[in-house]
Amino acid sequence: MRIDVFTIFPDLVEGFTSRALLGKAQDKGLLDIRAHDLRSETVDPHRSVDDSPFGGGAGMVLMPEPLFSAVEAVDPPRPLFLMGPGGRTLDQGFARELAAGEGFSLLCGRYEGVDARVVDHLVDGELSIGDYVLAGGEVAALVVIEAVGRLVPGVMGNTTSGDDESFSEGLLEYPHYTRPAEFRGWEVPDVLRSGDHARIARWRRAQALARTVSDRPDLIEARGGLTEADRKALAEFDLD
Repeated sequence: MRIDVFTIFPDLVEGFTSRALLGKAQDKGLLDIRAHDLRSETVDPHRSVDDSPFGGGAGMVLMPEPLFSAVEAVDPPRPLFLMGPGGRTLDQGFARELAAGEGFSLLCGRYEGVDARVVDHLVDGELSIGDYVLAGGEVAALVVIEAVGRLVPGVMGNTTSGDDESFSEGLLEYPHYTRPAEFRGWEVPDVLRSGDHARIARWRRAQALARTVSDRPDLIEARGGLTEADRKALAEFDLD
């Protein structure tokens, strides 16, 4: 999968994506992440990419010319998303949709935003990671890249890792434990050391349900509430 990022801070993107899981995936040829400097196609001595807004107001706005030129010089994979508040909000389902494709691109805004002609005529839409304001789109773009990149086949060593985690079924993930079995008087639940894999699976399901009911009841509501099977799972482990 190829992912292109257009930014005034390409080193920030390259530094993050060259490490850990994303870096290993690139070394294996599973991901091709390219950062492009929006200043690369500027023609003035100061390599300007922003100017004051027509009509007045605080802050600066990214100009259309360097953004159009930078994108057109590369011909990146589409869709091309502007990181902004007006688009679809990233969730696990959207991440899976993007991971199933051949690639996409991200345009990172800065300052007060981008010239509206970029939104109207250059990008294919906006992509949001939540209802809050950041100084620029780079951090948001990195969130998208990691959320999507890890779901590309072969990137995670365990092929089931992406299926058995928070939001995969509209639930938060069950709690995890590792060695030692006892730490400062707190013990790992007996069921996890029982060797009964069917019961362990039921316990994990019940714990996921209980955690979601407690911490994210909105997710339960979005699923249409608890089913009779859910209630039985909770009752088996006295979690109802």
